[in-house]
Amino acid sequence: MQLTAAVQQGYKATTRPLTDWLIRAGVTPNVITSVAALVVMLSAVAFAIGWIRTGGGLLLLSGLLDTLDGDVARAAGKTTRFGAFYDSTLDRLGDGVSFIGIATFLLTTPGIRFPLVGAIVCMVAVLVSLLVSYARARAEGLGLDCKVGLVQRAERILLIGIPSLFVGAGPDGLVLQAIVGLLALGSTITVVQRFLYVRRITDNGAN
Repeated sequence: MQLTAAVQQGYKATTRPLTDWLIRAGVTPNVITSVAALVVMLSAVAFAIGWIRTGGGLLLLSGLLDTLDGDVARAAGKTTRFGAFYDSTLDRLGDGVSFIGIATFLLTTPGIRFPLVGAIVCMVAVLVSLLVSYARARAEGLGLDCKVGLVQRAERILLIGIPSLFVGAGPDGLVLQAIVGLLALGSTITVVQRFLYVRRITDNGAN
């Protein structure tokens, strides 16, 4: 479920005024990256203490900020190798803490149905989401472009953030657990897709 090029272009056009304002204000890409990481950690805390709608809103805000750092870097001519490394590293932090916050909520909130199962699914989701990112990074380290797959980071943020913001955890936490389960499954499929993709192009001599 990769975001289409048309949706991406429309999103970029919508956020361009904000990007321009940040550049005029002298805000650096690394500052935006740091703020995005702080917001996603606050989102995880909100999930953990049961403020599910707040957690979803903060997660979506962190996703917005995460796109702005790259846009500002490119538009202002401030792209650096360290900036790319810093952004990628903090993205992985965000992937992990979101699911940890949700798992904490499931395990500590009375009335949750299947809390242990939900927490285990969160662990699986953390593992496979990191594998999705690692597969791409490792392929790129070999000189291969590997952006294929069903669920990437943008999809993970949207699929957790939007339902959480508007629906919350759902009856007995089942909506939130279903979302995490779908993401774990989608991310697992994405890992397999990337594995098969790299296998195919390397077998064809593109290595």
